[in-house]
Amino acid sequence: MNERVPRAFCAFSNPFLLCLLLAAATLAVYWPAAHCDFLNYDDPVYFTANPHVQTGLTWANAAWAFATGYAGNWHPLTWLSLMLDVELFGKGSLGPHLTNLLLHTANTVLLFLLLQRLTEATWRSVIVAALFALHPLHVESVAWIAERKDVLSTCFGLIALMFYARFARAKTASRKPGAGSYTLALIFFALGLMCKPMLVTLPVVMLLLDWWPLGIITNYELRITNHGLRIANFKILLLEKIPFFALSAASCVVTFIMQQKGGAVAGLVTVPMAGRLENAFISYVRYLGETFYPVSLANPYPHPGHWPVLSALLAFALFAGLCVMAVCFRKRYPFAFTGWFWFAGTLVPVIGLVQVGNAAMADRYTYLPLIGLFIVLVWGAGEAVVNWRLPGPAVATLALLLLATASWRTQEQIAYWQNSRTLFTHTLAVTENNYVAENNLGTWLSGNGQVAEAMHRFQRSLQIQPANPDALFNLGNACAKLGNWDEAVENYRSALKIAPAQADILDNLGFALVVNKQYDEAITNFETSLKLDPDSADARNNFATVLFIEHRFNEAAQQYREALRLNPDDPRIYSNLGDALARMGRIPDAVKCYQEALRLNPGDAAVAARLRALGVEAPK
Repeated sequence: MNERVPRAFCAFSNPFLLCLLLAAATLAVYWPAAHCDFLNYDDPVYFTANPHVQTGLTWANAAWAFATGYAGNWHPLTWLSLMLDVELFGKGSLGPHLTNLLLHTANTVLLFLLLQRLTEATWRSVIVAALFALHPLHVESVAWIAERKDVLSTCFGLIALMFYARFARAKTASRKPGAGSYTLALIFFALGLMCKPMLVTLPVVMLLLDWWPLGIITNYELRITNHGLRIANFKILLLEKIPFFALSAASCVVTFIMQQKGGAVAGLVTVPMAGRLENAFISYVRYLGETFYPVSLANPYPHPGHWPVLSALLAFALFAGLCVMAVCFRKRYPFAFTGWFWFAGTLVPVIGLVQVGNAAMADRYTYLPLIGLFIVLVWGAGEAVVNWRLPGPAVATLALLLLATASWRTQEQIAYWQNSRTLFTHTLAVTENNYVAENNLGTWLSGNGQVAEAMHRFQRSLQIQPANPDALFNLGNACAKLGNWDEAVENYRSALKIAPAQADILDNLGFALVVNKQYDEAITNFETSLKLDPDSADARNNFATVLFIEHRFNEAAQQYREALRLNPDDPRIYSNLGDALARMGRIPDAVKCYQEALRLNPGDAAVAARLRALGVEAPK
């Protein structure tokens, strides 16, 4: 494709060198993200408190990854990748953050190679890839460990598109199309769906690429005509996508079932279809605005329920107008047709027509769709450079300034993701009535000893959304820390009225009841909690403790062993198992447990005293 390149840049047009430059720039700008802490928002579910992930990559955990709908999704490869992080790097935050960064870097290089091979426009392709790499809207996908599914699914999706492009190129060159490339495209598409179901629209992207830049669909095939040959050709293109659409349909069904079971399909407040339609068109406009002016980015964006009718109508008019323009100018600017509908189409699964959770939108949803907008902008700018004969050095300088500004803004955004306090303090500063951010900031404050301030945050969250079981649960935890066990029980019970099948609330209520010596009710709560979440080491340890108090030592020992299977590095559980075994008269086994507890926590004076009481000297 025709593109004017300043002569000084020609020496740097080697694709391998450009790949190295893209990778280096991405790593340099995003490197601070590798040193971010875990967040208390989804990271416990995906990593820090997930016993299957925490125990690494084993056959049992791999089987769990393929069988579970945990966290409301079926994405086994995402689970496996997080388990592999534990195997390679341990349980700290550096490993998974580094993997996210490397995947984002790989996606940047893959995008450049895909566009360069499709269009043969090297510098336009490299600028699109650079914008993808450095745009601040992508910080959420890279800096958040729980969003591994974003960067991993996109990696597989881009590889699938590369193999599809290879298959399509062979077909248009009058060569026998390679079944191998088609099969590999289908395989990598399936792998991407097993990371995140948002890739369901990728077959539509393939059809858009058939229009431009592959040129398999001509302009005449997009309107009703009597030319049977062309219509037949378009039907062939649709037919060859059927296996891809079949995988998308299966993924949609599985995802809906899993999210419905996980309670994610509807949020705390169910938004009627009219409100979802309003939010969908306004979200398109907000995503466009944040692409050009990425400030006040937040996580999460609260859903208002309803938008002003005039705002919704204006948003619809803008969205519809851009769609009409893309269609009308499809012959003169075919890249605009492909790019715009890439953006609009890939956002459909997450635009809010099916309500998942309580957020109005999310920066992470733009990770794949923004590629389409960047294609429109960069190719459009390239056409302007050629048609208006703009000076190459000035254009190159402007492009570098744009990328430098994006890099600066991205590093500024990464700073907000350093920990839960920085993220949610910023989110509260740029959003209103954000009960999720209030609750999560309170959780961080409570975990860092600022219990009184945390309680204020939880109460503020409940003022905004009274039917918020998470805030009630955390308020109960704060009361427990202050020793107000009756208030803790009251808050836990209130939370259970809203979310009666939430295992962690049942577990903590059980523990509070143990403190109040209401042992029978505590046991009932622990049993119910473990039916809902049999993989909770904390619940099993707490259940075992009340069994120990009730002198049911054998049952307590069984529960402690199950807790250790789920969390083999917890010295507290080893110590508790040692107590149960000692009361059962199994002194040698108790000694081994105490010794293991001291190996994991050498400074535990109480365990050392228990060993001495059994006539065994504690290890130095």
